[in-house]
Amino acid sequence: MHDFLGKVAVITGGASGIGRALGERAVAEGMKVVLADVEESPLALAAAELGSGGAPVLPVVTDVTSTAEVESLAERAFAEYGQVNLLCNNAGVFCAGTAWDSSDDDWRWVFDVNVFGIANCLRSFIPRMIESGEQGYVVNTSSMAGLTSMPFVAVYHASKHAVVAMSECLYHELSFKGADIRVSVLCPEAVSTNINGAERNRPASRSATGANNEERQVVNDAIDEAMADAVSATAIAERTFAALRAERFYVLPGDDPWVHLAHRRMAGLRDRENPTFMSPDEVPTLPVDVKGIG
Repeated sequence: MHDFLGKVAVITGGASGIGRALGERAVAEGMKVVLADVEESPLALAAAELGSGGAPVLPVVTDVTSTAEVESLAERAFAEYGQVNLLCNNAGVFCAGTAWDSSDDDWRWVFDVNVFGIANCLRSFIPRMIESGEQGYVVNTSSMAGLTSMPFVAVYHASKHAVVAMSECLYHELSFKGADIRVSVLCPEAVSTNINGAERNRPASRSATGANNEERQVVNDAIDEAMADAVSATAIAERTFAALRAERFYVLPGDDPWVHLAHRRMAGLRDRENPTFMSPDEVPTLPVDVKGIG
């Protein structure tokens, strides 16, 4: 997709972080924007600020874990604008902990949002996008966590690996169907967002049992520390729109430690090695060709 002017974007998790930055970039490109988020007040503020210059921005409070609310979001978007050209499945949450210590509620909450939230959007939007006959694009937000593995974040990494797999399958399926809809999977590195505060939106039905154990605290502290040098959400939005124009499926950092870790993991798979762990801070300069990645 090369021309965004007058096209329609739907962005989940649009009230803050990457979602809001994607909305800002979409407005700058001359798009009509539907912002969806579970947080009503921040969503209203984001929509007002994005639309302050006259751009059409429609806020729709949406819990992506609810099939009914996502279906309502799709109905509102198509009723308002008649088409959706860019669907950014960006809503996501984070939870740390070991694979065995993470509770059933931990697993279900993270997967409800990060995985089933995307599945709900695909079910509601893809058929409508195909039927409209308009050129379309789907961007699913994963993470470099979807291409690597680390200790004490099993739930989150597993959910983001699932997003990569879903996106690859969607890419193949739309290609086989001959649909004029492209797909990208966004895998950012550490980004300056409030992901570490995701628990604020955790529903009471998914109680945070055991949330204060040692491993979780170590991970949360590390994330807080990483935010000091994290890339901006604006930079991620710029990277994403560059990938859309190039129709590049994998939206990755450039010569970044996370990319080296992903290459290391792929090499381990190729060579049938046992998993090895190295934190991004420990990554040396490796002879890895990352030309063209970004």
